[in-house]
Amino acid sequence: MAAPGVSAASVAGAGALRSGMAAGRAAAACAAAAPLALRIVAECPVSKARACELTLPHCAVSTPVFMPVGTQGTLKGITSSQLEALGCQICLGNTYHLGMRPGPELIKKANGLHGFMDWKRNLLTDSGGFQMVSLVELSEVTEEGVRFRSPYDGKEILLTPEESIGIQNSLGSDIMMQLDDVVSSTVTGPRVEEAMHRSIRWLDRCIKANGNPDRQNLFAIIQGGLDPELRKTCLEEMTKRAVPGFAIGGLSGGEEKEHFWKMVTLSTDHLPREKPRYLMGVGYATDLVVCVALGCDMFDCVFPTRTARFGSALVPWGSLQLKHKQFAKDFQPIDSDCECATCRRYSRAFLHALFKSDTAAMHHITVHNIAYQMSLMRLVRQSIVEQSFPAFVRRFMERMYSSQEKYPSWAVEALASVGITLE
Repeated sequence: MAAPGVSAASVAGAGALRSGMAAGRAAAACAAAAPLALRIVAECPVSKARACELTLPHCAVSTPVFMPVGTQGTLKGITSSQLEALGCQICLGNTYHLGMRPGPELIKKANGLHGFMDWKRNLLTDSGGFQMVSLVELSEVTEEGVRFRSPYDGKEILLTPEESIGIQNSLGSDIMMQLDDVVSSTVTGPRVEEAMHRSIRWLDRCIKANGNPDRQNLFAIIQGGLDPELRKTCLEEMTKRAVPGFAIGGLSGGEEKEHFWKMVTLSTDHLPREKPRYLMGVGYATDLVVCVALGCDMFDCVFPTRTARFGSALVPWGSLQLKHKQFAKDFQPIDSDCECATCRRYSRAFLHALFKSDTAAMHHITVHNIAYQMSLMRLVRQSIVEQSFPAFVRRFMERMYSSQEKYPSWAVEALASVGITLE
Protein backbone atom coordinates (compact mmCIF):
# COMPACT_ATOMS: atom_id res chain seq x y z
CA MET A 1 0.00 0.00 0.00
CA ALA A 2 1.09 3.63 -0.40
CA ALA A 3 2.88 5.15 2.59
CA PRO A 4 1.08 7.86 4.61
CA GLY A 5 1.03 11.10 2.67
CA VAL A 6 1.99 9.41 -0.60
CA SER A 7 -0.76 8.85 -3.16
CA ALA A 8 -1.27 5.54 -4.89
CA ALA A 9 -0.93 7.41 -8.19
CA SER A 10 2.54 8.67 -7.19
CA VAL A 11 3.64 5.19 -6.27
CA ALA A 12 2.20 3.90 -9.55
CA GLY A 13 3.96 6.62 -11.53
CA ALA A 14 7.33 5.90 -9.96
CA GLY A 15 6.67 2.22 -10.36
CA ALA A 16 5.80 2.69 -14.02
CA LEU A 17 9.18 4.36 -14.63
CA ARG A 18 11.03 1.50 -12.93
CA SER A 19 8.73 -0.95 -14.68
CA GLY A 20 9.55 0.53 -18.08
CA MET A 21 13.28 0.16 -17.39
CA ALA A 22 12.71 -3.37 -16.17
CA ALA A 23 10.72 -4.25 -19.27
CA GLY A 24 13.83 -4.24 -21.44
CA ARG A 25 15.68 -6.48 -19.00
CA ALA A 26 12.65 -8.75 -18.69
CA ALA A 27 12.26 -9.00 -22.46
CA ALA A 28 15.92 -9.94 -22.77
CA ALA A 29 15.50 -12.60 -20.11
CA CYS A 30 12.67 -14.14 -22.14
CA ALA A 31 14.30 -13.64 -25.51
CA ALA A 32 15.62 -17.20 -25.61
CA ALA A 33 13.26 -19.58 -27.37
CA ALA A 34 10.47 -20.47 -24.95
CA PRO A 35 9.34 -24.10 -24.74
CA LEU A 36 6.10 -23.16 -26.48
CA ALA A 37 5.02 -22.69 -30.06
CA LEU A 38 1.64 -21.56 -31.37
CA ARG A 39 0.50 -22.42 -34.89
CA ILE A 40 -2.74 -20.88 -36.12
CA VAL A 41 -4.54 -23.65 -38.01
CA ALA A 42 -7.67 -21.76 -39.06
CA GLU A 43 -9.47 -18.49 -38.41
CA CYS A 44 -13.16 -17.70 -38.68
CA PRO A 45 -13.67 -15.24 -41.56
CA VAL A 46 -16.52 -13.54 -39.67
CA SER A 47 -15.65 -13.48 -35.95
CA LYS A 48 -12.36 -13.49 -34.01
CA ALA A 49 -12.55 -17.25 -33.39
CA ARG A 50 -9.47 -19.27 -34.26
CA ALA A 51 -8.21 -22.85 -34.05
CA CYS A 52 -4.58 -23.31 -33.07
CA GLU A 53 -2.06 -25.96 -32.17
CA LEU A 54 -0.15 -25.11 -29.01
CA THR A 55 3.07 -27.09 -28.68
CA LEU A 56 4.12 -27.58 -25.05
CA PRO A 57 6.80 -29.79 -23.44
CA HIS A 58 4.54 -32.80 -22.75
CA CYS A 59 2.25 -32.83 -25.79
CA ALA A 60 0.51 -30.62 -28.33
CA VAL A 61 -2.74 -28.93 -27.30
CA SER A 62 -5.55 -28.28 -29.77
CA THR A 63 -7.29 -24.99 -29.11
CA PRO A 64 -9.81 -23.70 -28.28
CA VAL A 65 -9.35 -25.78 -25.14
CA PHE A 66 -11.09 -26.15 -21.79
CA MET A 67 -8.72 -27.04 -18.94
CA PRO A 68 -10.19 -28.94 -15.95
CA VAL A 69 -9.03 -27.75 -12.52
CA GLY A 70 -7.24 -30.11 -10.12
CA THR A 71 -6.68 -27.84 -7.14
CA GLN A 72 -4.44 -30.14 -5.09
CA GLY A 73 -2.91 -32.33 -7.76
CA THR A 74 -6.10 -34.22 -8.58
CA LEU A 75 -9.51 -33.51 -10.03
CA LYS A 76 -12.15 -34.30 -7.44
CA GLY A 77 -14.05 -37.40 -8.48
CA ILE A 78 -11.87 -38.52 -11.40
CA THR A 79 -8.50 -40.23 -11.86
CA SER A 80 -5.60 -39.11 -14.06
CA SER A 81 -6.03 -42.12 -16.34
CA GLN A 82 -9.73 -41.34 -16.79
CA LEU A 83 -8.92 -37.73 -17.56
CA GLU A 84 -6.41 -38.86 -20.19
CA ALA A 85 -8.96 -41.26 -21.70
CA LEU A 86 -11.39 -38.35 -22.07
CA GLY A 87 -8.87 -36.59 -24.32
CA CYS A 88 -7.70 -33.94 -21.87
CA GLN A 89 -4.38 -32.48 -23.02
CA ILE A 90 -3.82 -29.98 -20.20
CA CYS A 91 -5.21 -29.47 -16.69
CA LEU A 92 -4.57 -27.11 -13.77
CA GLY A 93 -2.97 -27.26 -10.34
CA ASN A 94 -3.12 -24.63 -7.61
CA THR A 95 0.19 -23.16 -6.43
CA TYR A 96 -1.17 -21.80 -3.16
CA HIS A 97 -2.79 -25.03 -2.00
CA LEU A 98 -0.01 -27.32 -3.27
CA GLY A 99 2.56 -25.00 -1.70
CA MET A 100 0.78 -25.31 1.64
CA ARG A 101 0.39 -29.07 1.48
CA PRO A 102 1.98 -31.42 0.63
CA GLY A 103 4.58 -28.72 -0.12
CA PRO A 104 6.98 -28.11 -3.04
CA GLU A 105 9.87 -30.05 -1.50
CA LEU A 106 7.91 -33.30 -1.41
CA ILE A 107 6.49 -32.80 -4.90
CA LYS A 108 9.94 -32.03 -6.29
CA LYS A 109 11.20 -35.36 -4.92
CA ALA A 110 8.42 -37.07 -6.89
CA ASN A 111 9.82 -35.59 -10.13
CA GLY A 112 7.41 -32.67 -10.01
CA LEU A 113 3.65 -32.52 -10.10
CA HIS A 114 3.54 -34.72 -13.23
CA GLY A 115 5.19 -37.57 -11.35
CA PHE A 116 3.33 -36.92 -8.11
CA MET A 117 -0.12 -37.18 -9.75
CA ASP A 118 0.92 -39.63 -12.51
CA TRP A 119 -0.02 -37.22 -15.31
CA LYS A 120 1.90 -37.50 -18.58
CA ARG A 121 0.32 -34.55 -20.37
CA ASN A 122 0.56 -30.80 -19.77
CA LEU A 123 -0.02 -28.89 -16.55
CA LEU A 124 -0.77 -25.23 -15.93
CA THR A 125 -0.29 -23.89 -12.41
CA ASP A 126 -1.89 -20.69 -11.20
CA SER A 127 0.19 -18.34 -9.09
CA GLY A 128 -1.82 -18.21 -5.87
CA GLY A 129 -3.01 -14.68 -6.65
CA PHE A 130 -6.68 -15.64 -6.84
CA GLN A 131 -6.57 -16.52 -3.14
CA MET A 132 -6.35 -12.77 -2.49
CA VAL A 133 -10.04 -12.75 -3.41
CA SER A 134 -11.19 -16.20 -2.31
CA LEU A 135 -9.37 -15.92 1.06
CA VAL A 136 -9.64 -12.15 1.37
CA GLU A 137 -10.30 -12.28 5.12
CA LEU A 138 -7.05 -14.19 5.57
CA SER A 139 -4.80 -12.07 3.35
CA GLU A 140 -3.05 -8.68 3.22
CA VAL A 141 -1.38 -7.24 0.11
CA THR A 142 1.77 -5.10 0.14
CA GLU A 143 4.36 -4.29 -2.52
CA GLU A 144 6.47 -7.15 -1.17
CA GLY A 145 3.76 -9.77 -1.73
CA VAL A 146 0.66 -11.28 -0.16
CA ARG A 147 0.59 -12.22 3.49
CA PHE A 148 -1.78 -15.11 4.17
CA ARG A 149 -3.00 -16.82 7.26
CA SER A 150 -3.19 -20.50 6.43
CA PRO A 151 -6.74 -21.89 6.41
CA TYR A 152 -5.22 -25.21 7.51
CA ASP A 153 -3.26 -24.33 10.66
CA GLY A 154 -3.48 -20.53 11.04
CA LYS A 155 0.24 -20.10 10.30
CA GLU A 156 1.21 -16.82 8.62
CA ILE A 157 3.02 -17.04 5.27
CA LEU A 158 4.26 -14.46 2.77
CA LEU A 159 3.76 -15.26 -0.91
CA THR A 160 5.99 -13.02 -3.04
CA PRO A 161 6.35 -13.12 -6.83
CA GLU A 162 9.69 -14.87 -6.31
CA GLU A 163 8.21 -17.44 -3.93
CA SER A 164 5.28 -18.14 -6.27
CA ILE A 165 7.62 -18.79 -9.20
CA GLY A 166 9.93 -20.85 -6.99
CA ILE A 167 7.04 -23.12 -6.01
CA GLN A 168 5.91 -23.40 -9.63
CA ASN A 169 9.47 -24.25 -10.70
CA SER A 170 9.43 -27.06 -8.14
CA LEU A 171 6.06 -28.26 -9.42
CA GLY A 172 7.46 -28.38 -12.95
CA SER A 173 4.32 -27.16 -14.72
CA ASP A 174 4.41 -26.54 -18.47
CA ILE A 175 2.71 -23.15 -18.05
CA MET A 176 3.19 -20.98 -14.98
CA MET A 177 1.16 -17.90 -14.13
CA GLN A 178 2.67 -14.70 -12.80
CA LEU A 179 1.68 -13.61 -9.31
CA ASP A 180 -0.73 -10.73 -9.87
CA ASP A 181 -2.51 -8.38 -7.50
CA VAL A 182 -6.08 -9.63 -7.77
CA VAL A 183 -9.12 -7.62 -6.72
CA SER A 184 -12.73 -8.63 -7.11
CA SER A 185 -14.25 -7.67 -10.45
CA THR A 186 -16.96 -5.77 -8.56
CA VAL A 187 -14.44 -3.44 -6.88
CA THR A 188 -14.08 0.09 -8.27
CA GLY A 189 -11.92 3.11 -7.46
CA PRO A 190 -8.18 3.59 -6.85
CA ARG A 191 -7.60 0.03 -5.58
CA VAL A 192 -8.15 -1.30 -9.13
CA GLU A 193 -5.51 1.01 -10.60
CA GLU A 194 -3.10 0.19 -7.78
CA ALA A 195 -3.55 -3.54 -8.43
CA MET A 196 -3.04 -3.12 -12.17
CA HIS A 197 0.26 -1.23 -11.82
CA ARG A 198 1.48 -3.61 -9.13
CA SER A 199 0.71 -6.59 -11.37
CA ILE A 200 3.00 -5.09 -14.03
CA ARG A 201 5.80 -4.66 -11.50
CA TRP A 202 5.28 -8.16 -10.16
CA LEU A 203 5.41 -9.57 -13.69
CA ASP A 204 8.97 -8.27 -14.04
CA ARG A 205 9.90 -9.87 -10.73
CA CYS A 206 8.35 -13.18 -11.86
CA ILE A 207 10.27 -13.12 -15.15
CA LYS A 208 13.52 -12.52 -13.32
CA ALA A 209 12.77 -15.28 -10.79
CA ASN A 210 11.99 -18.01 -13.33
CA GLY A 211 14.74 -20.60 -12.95
CA ASN A 212 13.54 -22.77 -15.86
CA PRO A 213 12.72 -20.47 -18.80
CA ASP A 214 13.85 -23.20 -21.20
CA ARG A 215 11.33 -25.70 -19.77
CA GLN A 216 8.50 -23.68 -18.23
CA ASN A 217 6.40 -20.98 -19.90
CA LEU A 218 5.47 -17.91 -17.85
CA PHE A 219 2.20 -16.19 -18.78
CA ALA A 220 1.37 -12.59 -17.91
CA ILE A 221 -2.08 -11.73 -16.51
CA ILE A 222 -3.90 -8.65 -17.80
CA GLN A 223 -5.65 -6.72 -15.02
CA GLY A 224 -7.58 -3.43 -14.87
CA GLY A 225 -11.01 -4.44 -13.62
CA LEU A 226 -13.92 -3.13 -15.67
CA ASP A 227 -12.15 0.11 -16.60
CA PRO A 228 -11.27 0.13 -20.34
CA GLU A 229 -8.47 2.66 -19.93
CA LEU A 230 -6.81 0.70 -17.13
CA ARG A 231 -7.09 -2.49 -19.22
CA LYS A 232 -5.48 -0.72 -22.18
CA THR A 233 -2.64 0.58 -20.01
CA CYS A 234 -1.99 -2.89 -18.66
CA LEU A 235 -2.14 -4.41 -22.13
CA GLU A 236 0.27 -1.82 -23.51
CA GLU A 237 2.81 -2.43 -20.73
CA MET A 238 2.57 -6.20 -20.44
CA THR A 239 2.77 -6.83 -24.18
CA LYS A 240 6.18 -5.13 -24.11
CA ARG A 241 7.42 -8.16 -22.17
CA ALA A 242 8.46 -11.11 -24.32
CA VAL A 243 6.46 -13.67 -22.37
CA PRO A 244 5.17 -16.79 -24.20
CA GLY A 245 1.48 -16.10 -23.53
CA PHE A 246 -1.14 -13.89 -21.91
CA ALA A 247 -4.11 -14.42 -19.63
CA ILE A 248 -7.12 -12.16 -19.21
CA GLY A 249 -7.65 -11.92 -15.46
CA GLY A 250 -9.83 -10.08 -13.00
CA LEU A 251 -13.15 -11.16 -14.56
CA SER A 252 -15.80 -13.85 -13.91
CA GLY A 253 -16.16 -12.63 -10.35
CA GLY A 254 -19.78 -11.55 -10.24
CA GLU A 255 -19.71 -8.57 -12.60
CA GLU A 256 -22.54 -7.94 -15.05
CA LYS A 257 -22.09 -9.96 -18.23
CA GLU A 258 -22.40 -6.88 -20.44
CA HIS A 259 -19.26 -5.52 -18.75
CA PHE A 260 -17.55 -8.92 -18.80
CA TRP A 261 -17.70 -9.49 -22.55
CA LYS A 262 -16.62 -5.95 -23.39
CA MET A 263 -13.44 -6.36 -21.30
CA VAL A 264 -12.78 -9.71 -22.98
CA THR A 265 -13.06 -8.37 -26.53
CA LEU A 266 -11.06 -5.25 -25.66
CA SER A 267 -8.28 -7.50 -24.38
CA THR A 268 -8.17 -9.79 -27.42
CA ASP A 269 -8.15 -6.73 -29.69
CA HIS A 270 -4.85 -5.66 -28.13
CA LEU A 271 -3.13 -9.01 -27.49
CA PRO A 272 -0.55 -10.26 -29.99
CA ARG A 273 -1.96 -12.59 -32.64
CA GLU A 274 0.98 -15.00 -32.45
CA LYS A 275 0.59 -15.84 -28.73
CA PRO A 276 -2.03 -17.85 -26.81
CA ARG A 277 -4.86 -16.02 -25.04
CA TYR A 278 -6.15 -17.58 -21.84
CA LEU A 279 -9.43 -16.36 -20.31
CA MET A 280 -9.32 -17.29 -16.64
CA GLY A 281 -12.22 -18.73 -14.65
CA VAL A 282 -14.70 -19.29 -17.49
CA GLY A 283 -16.50 -22.63 -17.86
CA TYR A 284 -20.23 -22.24 -18.62
CA ALA A 285 -21.00 -23.57 -22.10
CA THR A 286 -22.50 -20.33 -23.45
CA ASP A 287 -19.60 -18.31 -22.06
CA LEU A 288 -17.11 -20.64 -23.74
CA VAL A 289 -18.76 -20.42 -27.16
CA VAL A 290 -19.18 -16.63 -27.01
CA CYS A 291 -15.64 -16.01 -25.78
CA VAL A 292 -14.17 -18.22 -28.50
CA ALA A 293 -15.99 -15.91 -30.92
CA LEU A 294 -14.33 -12.97 -29.14
CA GLY A 295 -10.87 -14.45 -29.78
CA CYS A 296 -9.92 -16.51 -26.71
CA ASP A 297 -8.01 -19.80 -26.95
CA MET A 298 -7.86 -21.29 -23.44
CA PHE A 299 -10.31 -21.54 -20.54
CA ASP A 300 -10.52 -23.06 -17.07
CA CYS A 301 -13.14 -23.37 -14.35
CA VAL A 302 -14.10 -25.63 -11.43
CA PHE A 303 -17.72 -25.51 -12.59
CA PRO A 304 -18.09 -28.91 -14.35
CA THR A 305 -16.57 -30.86 -11.47
CA ARG A 306 -18.13 -28.79 -8.68
CA THR A 307 -21.63 -28.93 -10.15
CA ALA A 308 -21.30 -32.71 -10.58
CA ARG A 309 -20.91 -33.07 -6.82
CA PHE A 310 -24.40 -31.56 -6.46
CA GLY A 311 -25.94 -33.99 -8.94
CA SER A 312 -26.02 -31.63 -11.93
CA ALA A 313 -25.18 -33.22 -15.28
CA LEU A 314 -24.30 -30.97 -18.23
CA VAL A 315 -26.15 -31.53 -21.50
CA PRO A 316 -26.47 -29.58 -24.77
CA TRP A 317 -29.85 -28.23 -23.64
CA GLY A 318 -28.65 -27.08 -20.19
CA SER A 319 -28.37 -29.44 -17.23
CA LEU A 320 -30.17 -32.33 -15.53
CA GLN A 321 -30.60 -32.23 -11.76
CA LEU A 322 -30.33 -35.96 -11.22
CA LYS A 323 -31.19 -35.83 -7.53
CA HIS A 324 -34.72 -34.72 -8.44
CA LYS A 325 -37.55 -37.25 -8.17
CA GLN A 326 -38.46 -36.97 -11.86
CA PHE A 327 -35.43 -39.13 -12.77
CA ALA A 328 -36.22 -41.99 -10.38
CA LYS A 329 -37.71 -44.14 -13.18
CA ASP A 330 -35.89 -42.65 -16.16
CA PHE A 331 -33.79 -45.37 -17.80
CA GLN A 332 -32.22 -43.17 -20.47
CA PRO A 333 -28.53 -42.25 -20.26
CA ILE A 334 -27.72 -38.67 -19.28
CA ASP A 335 -27.24 -37.87 -22.98
CA SER A 336 -27.85 -40.52 -25.64
CA ASP A 337 -25.35 -38.78 -27.96
CA CYS A 338 -22.55 -38.78 -25.36
CA GLU A 339 -19.93 -41.55 -25.63
CA CYS A 340 -18.48 -41.26 -22.11
CA ALA A 341 -18.30 -44.32 -19.84
CA THR A 342 -21.13 -43.00 -17.66
CA CYS A 343 -23.56 -42.60 -20.54
CA ARG A 344 -22.59 -45.96 -22.05
CA ARG A 345 -23.22 -47.86 -18.80
CA TYR A 346 -25.63 -46.10 -16.47
CA SER A 347 -29.15 -44.71 -16.57
CA ARG A 348 -30.48 -41.53 -15.03
CA ALA A 349 -32.53 -43.73 -12.67
CA PHE A 350 -29.42 -45.57 -11.46
CA LEU A 351 -27.52 -42.33 -10.84
CA HIS A 352 -30.53 -40.85 -9.03
CA ALA A 353 -30.71 -43.88 -6.73
CA LEU A 354 -26.94 -43.99 -6.21
CA PHE A 355 -26.85 -40.40 -5.01
CA LYS A 356 -28.82 -41.40 -1.93
CA SER A 357 -26.28 -43.97 -0.77
CA ASP A 358 -22.91 -43.74 -2.53
CA THR A 359 -20.44 -40.99 -3.45
CA ALA A 360 -19.69 -42.97 -6.62
CA ALA A 361 -22.60 -41.06 -8.17
CA MET A 362 -20.52 -37.88 -8.00
CA HIS A 363 -17.67 -39.70 -9.74
CA HIS A 364 -19.86 -40.90 -12.61
CA ILE A 365 -21.37 -37.45 -13.19
CA THR A 366 -17.93 -35.82 -13.00
CA VAL A 367 -16.69 -38.15 -15.77
CA HIS A 368 -19.69 -37.16 -17.88
CA ASN A 369 -19.35 -33.41 -17.25
CA ILE A 370 -15.67 -33.38 -18.23
CA ALA A 371 -16.55 -35.41 -21.32
CA TYR A 372 -19.21 -32.83 -22.18
CA GLN A 373 -16.73 -29.94 -21.92
CA MET A 374 -14.12 -31.79 -24.00
CA SER A 375 -16.68 -32.67 -26.67
CA LEU A 376 -18.03 -29.12 -26.84
CA MET A 377 -14.59 -27.68 -27.45
CA ARG A 378 -13.79 -30.31 -30.09
CA LEU A 379 -17.00 -29.38 -31.95
CA VAL A 380 -16.16 -25.67 -31.66
CA ARG A 381 -12.69 -26.28 -33.06
CA GLN A 382 -13.99 -28.49 -35.87
CA SER A 383 -16.45 -25.80 -36.95
CA ILE A 384 -13.66 -23.20 -37.09
CA VAL A 385 -11.46 -25.49 -39.18
CA GLU A 386 -14.38 -26.23 -41.50
CA GLN A 387 -15.18 -22.49 -41.76
CA SER A 388 -18.68 -23.02 -40.34
CA PHE A 389 -18.32 -21.50 -36.87
CA PRO A 390 -21.18 -18.93 -37.16
CA ALA A 391 -23.58 -21.72 -38.19
CA PHE A 392 -22.34 -23.84 -35.26
CA VAL A 393 -23.01 -20.97 -32.85
CA ARG A 394 -26.58 -20.62 -34.13
CA ARG A 395 -27.24 -24.36 -33.71
CA PHE A 396 -25.68 -24.32 -30.25
CA MET A 397 -27.84 -21.41 -29.08
CA GLU A 398 -31.01 -22.91 -30.56
CA ARG A 399 -30.51 -26.16 -28.69
CA MET A 400 -29.35 -24.59 -25.43
CA TYR A 401 -32.23 -22.11 -25.16
CA SER A 402 -34.99 -23.58 -27.39
CA SER A 403 -36.27 -20.13 -28.45
CA GLN A 404 -34.69 -16.77 -29.30
CA GLU A 405 -36.72 -15.09 -26.55
CA LYS A 406 -34.60 -17.00 -24.02
CA TYR A 407 -31.22 -16.03 -25.47
CA PRO A 408 -29.17 -13.99 -22.95
CA SER A 409 -29.08 -10.42 -24.25
CA TRP A 410 -25.39 -10.05 -23.41
CA ALA A 411 -24.52 -13.09 -25.57
CA VAL A 412 -26.59 -11.78 -28.49
CA GLU A 413 -24.87 -8.40 -28.23
CA ALA A 414 -21.38 -9.90 -27.86
CA LEU A 415 -21.81 -12.20 -30.86
CA ALA A 416 -23.25 -9.37 -32.99
CA SER A 417 -20.17 -7.28 -32.17
CA VAL A 418 -18.04 -9.81 -34.08
CA GLY A 419 -20.47 -10.32 -36.95
CA ILE A 420 -22.49 -13.34 -35.78
CA THR A 421 -26.21 -12.69 -35.81
CA LEU A 422 -28.62 -15.21 -34.31
CA GLU A 423 -31.67 -14.63 -36.48
